[in-house]
Amino acid sequence: MKDKIITFGELMLRLSPENNERFTQAHSYEAVYGGGEANTAVSLSNFGVDTSYVTKLPAHTIGQSAVNALREYGVGIEHIVRGGDQIGIYFLEKKTSQRPTNVIYNRKGSAFALAEKDEFNWDEIFADATWFHFSGITPAISDNMAEITIEACKKAKEKGLTVSCDLNYRSKLWSSEKAYKVMSEVCKYVDICIANEDDAVGIFGMDASNSSEEKNAYIAKELTKMFPFKMVASVWRTETSITTFKLQSMIYTEGKAYYSQEYYMNILDYIGAGDAYCAGIIYSLINHFEPQKAVEFSNAASCLKHTVSGDFNLVSVDEVNKLAFASKGNEVSR
Repeated sequence: MKDKIITFGELMLRLSPENNERFTQAHSYEAVYGGGEANTAVSLSNFGVDTSYVTKLPAHTIGQSAVNALREYGVGIEHIVRGGDQIGIYFLEKKTSQRPTNVIYNRKGSAFALAEKDEFNWDEIFADATWFHFSGITPAISDNMAEITIEACKKAKEKGLTVSCDLNYRSKLWSSEKAYKVMSEVCKYVDICIANEDDAVGIFGMDASNSSEEKNAYIAKELTKMFPFKMVASVWRTETSITTFKLQSMIYTEGKAYYSQEYYMNILDYIGAGDAYCAGIIYSLINHFEPQKAVEFSNAASCLKHTVSGDFNLVSVDEVNKLAFASKGNEVSR
């Protein structure tokens, strides 16, 4: 059976001041569409994987523009529900030198946040699918969406799909207490978990500081004790100077941790880098990569996203392979 990936989440309009200006300076904004699961879907589509995205968007012109952004890259849009009045929006001041990222959400009352259970026919959506992916942002958006996410997970497991979740804790969307309650239920149905230290601390209150183990491996091991995860994957970015960062990732499976090589990067746009990593993990697993190959491929995919403006990771499998596995993978082919 040919693999088909379903991703589920909110597609948003991202507005960023041009030239790294502050909000208080800005007179014009760059507009792009994106969202965790949509970004992962576009990455997978660029890798040649049959991918379909599930969300709800208004029927007006802005909603259609968002749909068109997915269609442009070959993502299936047949299960997008149309209705409601508002698309979710977020305003982004990009990190610049010592100035941190600043995000302001305007998504309450969005079409997706107000969606109802009966608008998503999961039997139909999962009819020819093999994999279901979402992030912890999706159930955080509203109480309704938390219920819909759990229902989708149950149906996916019932139909034999592999289920992956990027925990992706966002303190601006919900409290640790509520996240713990909802995600403890959601994670019962998850096979592949993508999580970093911030997620584990924010949702499950974990503390790796007193462990003698490498912290990401410790967190992964503890998560596999709590839930029936077959694999836990993690990617992290470390600031090495004002302008450079180090990227590395890990896969923990069957009691063993596998680490990728490190990449030193200058960042053009980091938004969507974690989503690109999720796509790398999914692509690796549906193609039956061994864990070491999978972690190298996924880390390289995330690294390359830092070089691409906008939310979507517009790179090919060949480009990822050249970086991950070629001895001089970051040189120009001539």
